[in-house]
Amino acid sequence: MDELRFDGRVAVISGAGRGLGRAYALLLANRGAKVVVNDNGSAILGEGEDEGPAQQVVREIEAAGGEALASVDSVATCEGASAIVQSALDAFGRVDILIHNAGNVRYGALDEIAVEDFHSVLDVHLMGAFYLVRAAFPHMKAQNYGRVVLTSSIGGFYGNQACVNYAVSKSGMIGLSNVIALEGEEHGIRSNLILPGAMTRMADGLDTSQYPPLGPELVAPMVGWLAHEDCALSGEALVAIGGRMAKIDMLETHGVFQPHWTIEQVAARMEEIADPATYADLGLHGYRAHLGQSFEMARNGRLPAE
Repeated sequence: MDELRFDGRVAVISGAGRGLGRAYALLLANRGAKVVVNDNGSAILGEGEDEGPAQQVVREIEAAGGEALASVDSVATCEGASAIVQSALDAFGRVDILIHNAGNVRYGALDEIAVEDFHSVLDVHLMGAFYLVRAAFPHMKAQNYGRVVLTSSIGGFYGNQACVNYAVSKSGMIGLSNVIALEGEEHGIRSNLILPGAMTRMADGLDTSQYPPLGPELVAPMVGWLAHEDCALSGEALVAIGGRMAKIDMLETHGVFQPHWTIEQVAARMEEIADPATYADLGLHGYRAHLGQSFEMARNGRLPAE
């Protein structure tokens, strides 16, 4: 197979000064992309600023013969995210790839977490994603091309204890990516989620002594594929952890129809309603498919395929 390259492409990568983002930046630059390395150098809680990490990655890219620009604006504000995208336009004339990887961590049980800590994580992860996409999307539409990779998490799909802010942010990424995929479909814009598992600063304080090797370099190839022009996937969620690659789908059962229901009837037919043998993936246009199937059953008491 020929090497998949990014010559002529411009990538904006948030949180690219360390860990996963750094691995993405180095890989894409090595394959020919011009990269905006965004990282405000904050501590894991999101406090403080340091331009050192972003500048260091730029130096690594340039030393290897690539082109890169450091950005230290914060994704947590609309103005900061706009400035990040604008730096790509000013330096390289376009933005083809947007990878939102920036993150922070503030733990707390559901009934104890401070509201400030809840909002702090949403501001960086979820609102940061929206702000970046909002700034880049018009330019991608104008050039009829774009690749967006947003960072979700198994915590967003399955939940986890003591990090409701993180779970809410990462589950919100599902809807955001799907909207990008739908609205970008006719403009050559694809959007997908990466659910990465890697040893980075985000794991500080956790007992990882029994973990297998979880280097960021084991995640980067999947992100590189999702960012490539040959990748036709859109509205999907891909997993990369410790050498394992996988795909997560949202499924819906066939369901059952009655013209009228009581609570007791719902209880009596719950096994039929939730029958796992009837699960189906409704795909990118699941919203319309869900309504179409529901309306068809309401009209006829069954689906056309029955």
